Amino acid sequence: MAITISVLDQSPIYPGETGAEALARTVLLAQESERLGFRRFWVSEHHDSEQLAGSSPEVLISYLLAKTNRIRIGSGGVMLQHYSPYKVAENFNVLASLAPGRVDLGIGRAPGGLPRSTQALQRGNADAASLTDKIAELDGYVHNRLAPDHPLAGLKAVPLAERPAEIYVLGASVGSAEIAAGLGLPYVFSLFINGDENVALEAIRKYREGFNAERGTRPQAIIALAVVVADTEEEAESLVASQKLVKIHLSSGKTLTLGTREQAEEFGRQAGEPYTIEEQEPLITKGTKASVRAKLEALQRSFGVDEIIVTSNIAPFEKRLRSFELLAEALNGAVAEV
Repeated sequence: MAITISVLDQSPIYPGETGAEALARTVLLAQESERLGFRRFWVSEHHDSEQLAGSSPEVLISYLLAKTNRIRIGSGGVMLQHYSPYKVAENFNVLASLAPGRVDLGIGRAPGGLPRSTQALQRGNADAASLTDKIAELDGYVHNRLAPDHPLAGLKAVPLAERPAEIYVLGASVGSAEIAAGLGLPYVFSLFINGDENVALEAIRKYREGFNAERGTRPQAIIALAVVVADTEEEAESLVASQKLVKIHLSSGKTLTLGTREQAEEFGRQAGEPYTIEEQEPLITKGTKASVRAKLEALQRSFGVDEIIVTSNIAPFEKRLRSFELLAEALNGAVAEV
């Protein structure tokens, strides 16, 4: 059973180390992912964080493209709510012109940081457009097909790329699946963030049922998982023993996932509204080569997807590299050719 594996790296900063060291490890992991034959390598967007270094995916992507040769490089994702779709399109048209056929543009819904960083990113931004409208406008710029009735009809995001970046909608809810379906775009469900397989199944079902095929495209669903592979089951368990899934529930109805309880408490303080914090055991596919392969094949059958994006924030870095090497060995002939 062929499984296409891709990698998402969040550029974690290990205790006592610097952001520069974290980014250097991201470069090494991208190169290793290419050597191991993985399909694509994505980097995330987080702000005002002492634990994660990747605050500017478009800048990091340009460097990674120059440091690799074949693997697709992309964002997982750009938090479009903060930005002008036109400027994002310009950035990714430049990237796609420099590396044709190798650039992905994943769009996320989350703020990517605490309320303070969201406020800083959106200062002076009077655009009240919905995320759906902003993605549609971005798609129009990237593919040079802005609707004739758009207020800025005729505007082009230069340079126009012969092979534009491929746009993906990222999410962890049924709502994000419906956005992707309505726009006729590929969809990635982040199971390592939501952790509820039933919600993931429902989201992908809604995505496929409601997919808008007017542009001649077909549904493309991907799931994103936390995966850890070790030489023994006991080692795999020990590598993830300290990890928790921390969610903050705001009285306004929003629920967000944070890296630590301290971050969640700070988020609540900055939000200035009542909140509750929930800690859960994270959903991590972990074990030896044999057990992880069996679990991934079962998930592939359950969700009916052809591609899985994996992430791993375990320490030390040597164990993280080893996990990806073992993953490639586990799938062996099951890893699809790029």
